[in-house]
Amino acid sequence: MKRYYCKAKANANEVRSKTFATLRQLRQPSRPLYLDTRIDARIIKTGFDTDTCRSNFIVENLLRRGQVSAARNLYDEMPHKNTVSTNTMISGYIKTGDLSSARDLFDAMPHRTVVTWTILMGWYARNDHFHEAFKLFRQMCSSCTLPDYVTFTTLLPACTDAVPQDVGDSIWPIWCSRRFLTRTLSRSTPLLQGMRSMVCTWRPFISFFKCGSLVTSLQILHFLGFSRQLLGFTIFLSAEKYDKSLTLFRGMQCMGFDRRNFPFATVLSIAANLSSLQMGRQVHCQAILATADSILHVGNSLVDMYARCEMFKEAEFIFKSLSQQSTVSWTALISGLVHTGLHEAGLKLFTKMRGANLRADQSTFATVLKACASFASLLLGKQLHGFIIRSGNLENVFSGSGLVDMYAKCGSIKDAVQVFAEMPDRNAVSWNALISAYADNGDGEAAIGAFTTMMQSGLQPDSVSILGVLTACSHCGLVEQGTEYFQAMSTIYGITPTRKHYACMLDLLGRNGRFTEAEKLMDEMPFEADEIMWSSVLNSCRIHKNHSLAERAAEKLFSMEKLRDAAAYVSMSNIYAAAGKWESVRHVKKAMRERGIKKVPAYSWVEVNHKIHLFSSNDHTHPKGDEIVRKINELTAEIEREGYKPDTSSVVQDIDEQMKIESLKYHSERLAVAFALISTPEGCPIVVMKNLRACRDCHAAIKLISKIVKREITVRDSSRFHHFSKGVCSCGDYW
Repeated sequence: MKRYYCKAKANANEVRSKTFATLRQLRQPSRPLYLDTRIDARIIKTGFDTDTCRSNFIVENLLRRGQVSAARNLYDEMPHKNTVSTNTMISGYIKTGDLSSARDLFDAMPHRTVVTWTILMGWYARNDHFHEAFKLFRQMCSSCTLPDYVTFTTLLPACTDAVPQDVGDSIWPIWCSRRFLTRTLSRSTPLLQGMRSMVCTWRPFISFFKCGSLVTSLQILHFLGFSRQLLGFTIFLSAEKYDKSLTLFRGMQCMGFDRRNFPFATVLSIAANLSSLQMGRQVHCQAILATADSILHVGNSLVDMYARCEMFKEAEFIFKSLSQQSTVSWTALISGLVHTGLHEAGLKLFTKMRGANLRADQSTFATVLKACASFASLLLGKQLHGFIIRSGNLENVFSGSGLVDMYAKCGSIKDAVQVFAEMPDRNAVSWNALISAYADNGDGEAAIGAFTTMMQSGLQPDSVSILGVLTACSHCGLVEQGTEYFQAMSTIYGITPTRKHYACMLDLLGRNGRFTEAEKLMDEMPFEADEIMWSSVLNSCRIHKNHSLAERAAEKLFSMEKLRDAAAYVSMSNIYAAAGKWESVRHVKKAMRERGIKKVPAYSWVEVNHKIHLFSSNDHTHPKGDEIVRKINELTAEIEREGYKPDTSSVVQDIDEQMKIESLKYHSERLAVAFALISTPEGCPIVVMKNLRACRDCHAAIKLISKIVKREITVRDSSRFHHFSKGVCSCGDYW
């Protein structure tokens, strides 16, 4: 204990405060009297205040429990504060995302320690405010406060692609001039030994390579003496810089490494993430020349790369030639199929994997749950849930989050909430899954409530959390709340809005008819509006009949070199059709044909007795086609008695009114609902999926059908869920 005290004697004030408190707690009556005397003498000489220390511990405890206001009240009432007091309070504000209050305390401090600077620097570094992070670093150096290795490991993650290369390179001489490389990163230090044994601690240093020059990166690698394994990890984390990744990989050939030990698996992962078949094939050739293609983890990466590039014959050939077909191998092939939209094939392959007596891991479950969610197969999802329980993976946070997402996308929000409530551990991914579940199912208030609870639990929201809340606000028309959250992204949460956030805000404003604000937002965006944004504006114009802005949006979309599909042409055609401008409709359709773009056909599907039944509009080829038509005619007569009137504006063909009415009766979602009604027991809920947005006439009809048949009918279209019950829809007719 005496040796511990003597070592602590030279430390900073905040370490000293906690040291004294610990010594007082650990002091035993049987200890020599002179030790107590020396401790008490040192307390007097340094001005240590036991009341202040006690208050610091209480403040820290309150912050740990999320009681920020109570902690601040106690802090303000403290007669004597030290740097520990203020640092604790700043750290508490940072953890709750209240940067403004943290910065106020920081700016008011007369004396700051390296801990103070590092706390604030860390927030800026983690939230991509690299300019502020490096500005604080320079200010700290100017104030004669020496950074330590924690400062550097905190700052280095800010070295992303957005950081200018000269800024990244400037850290290297400062680091060397302060002798931190030799003092804290010597090969004999525990830090470096830990870095060599634990890949996760390399990440801050690898982040540096992403903004520094290649020369500087190689200098650091040479100095630290890292192996080819670290260099491979460097290339992986530099994936966003395609040219730099290849340059580093080529540079290895001149560094005397054994070619067989090159990080082929890492570079193949880059090719898979970029869907770059050309790059993947080049690396494959080099692996063959180095006889590294027979190494199991390289073979698994080859399977993954070819599958993600939709070269399934090659992927399957390599898969069959592997010396050992492990869980990783199977998961790579399944993931490739699901990633490219072949969900049914992915699920069939998962069944084969189970037949091979291989144990699925969390990656496998995440993949198959995603495939299950795409089908909205609740029965299959529950089977997978049971399998996850039996395999012992239920307590895994990623499996739990995948289940929440799966149940939500199958329209069973109750099951999603129950799974979330039963999760022993939750992280940001779990909370984001719950927020998105509420958002997609049209419960904006619950989504905002989940976001608030997440914050109170001490977790920091990320860009996905904010996107989920904005989506919820957009689906429910909560314009003011959505605007507040969007503005708070950078000011409070320190998150830079992406294209997805701006697109969500444009949808929120547009669907509410606030086009002036939407156009202003587009003018203020740091990038040009893309197809998704202009398509959102065009759809809003269709809803509110804003023809002038619609034509401008369509012009922007039609002039784009590449479009995902014919949605822009179809939307503009529908706008002209609703206005009775049939000549303009023909002009738009002609332009679509000349460009070679085809309209995506609308289809709906429903699961009955473990089988998926697919329907397209006016399709009478189903084996029960006659029964379906009779049921539709019967339902049409009943809903007409309830006040239903066909909305023929949903029909864009230039045909007579009676033909339009007849056409509406056989839209794909109505065929699916009718089939489900004649094929399932009375009272059984129905879940129908549609690949496009549901039409307004079908929406009105299914509302009344749910009332007549006394069933809950859920329709998931390309945008959101519609839960129909007793003649009412969960969207409140706002969609």
